[in-house]
Amino acid sequence: MRDVWIAFGLTLFAGMATAIGSVIAFTAKRTDYRFLSVATGFSAGVMLYVSFVEIYAKGVDSLVERFGETGAHWINASSFFGGMLLIGLIDNLIPAAENPHEIHSEAETLPLHDPSARAPDFDALSKSEAGYPNTHDHRAHHKLLRMGLFTALAIGIHNFPEGLATFLAALQDPSLGVAIAIAIALHNIPEGISVSVPIFYATGSRKKAFLYSTLSGLAEPIGAIIAYAAIRFFLGGNSGAIPPEIMGILFGGVAGIMVYISLDELLPTSRAYGKGHDSIFGLVAGMLVMALSLLLMK
Repeated sequence: MRDVWIAFGLTLFAGMATAIGSVIAFTAKRTDYRFLSVATGFSAGVMLYVSFVEIYAKGVDSLVERFGETGAHWINASSFFGGMLLIGLIDNLIPAAENPHEIHSEAETLPLHDPSARAPDFDALSKSEAGYPNTHDHRAHHKLLRMGLFTALAIGIHNFPEGLATFLAALQDPSLGVAIAIAIALHNIPEGISVSVPIFYATGSRKKAFLYSTLSGLAEPIGAIIAYAAIRFFLGGNSGAIPPEIMGILFGGVAGIMVYISLDELLPTSRAYGKGHDSIFGLVAGMLVMALSLLLMK
């Protein structure tokens, strides 16, 4: 039971990083886009390395005894692409208003942490700040509130499989769970900013912006609890423990989910925030740190 609580705590930590992003949006005098680029690339590096080197291999190991060497590799590969298919379907089915990972310029975020600042001239802003292609006209309150709420919903639904990935990894290996939780937390910080900005402009309330940003992150621990309870209830043995072959299939799926998130969300977001080689520096640093961590723990 102690392992379950550790896994849940790590998942909660990863999810609550959206609240950290919201706090940054309201308190930071300047948004450090290069830091966000490197941090998001770092997160992608951790998730890609750990997926291919550790989680995918654990999936095969869990399946070998039940299905043999050849069968284990086939089932693990199928689970991997099944995980990618699942997150891809979620991407296409969830309601999306603009881009849930949109970049907000300095002028857009200034009124959030400085109540005396005037709202920027969005007509001029869209022409002058060419480096930030997702600048929005925040005067259309009803449309913007809808976009902000849909962004929160989209991120919330997306966080369900991320929560399951963190939870299952931490349940099997707490040290591995720590690495994944940190990677997903770094990934969630820009999401907190993405939710907060449009809701603040639509409602004028920092409390509401913070609340919806936090709720979108809570989807991770909630999703982990629901998924874990369902797996134990429907697939658990007489003792309630999840059979190794089921864990193997889940590991393959989790690896697929994390690779998809890294390639479809993290790396494009990192490149959009950064300059020059910021993105690849963060990616390689994430892989290097993850590799050293795994080597030192052996």
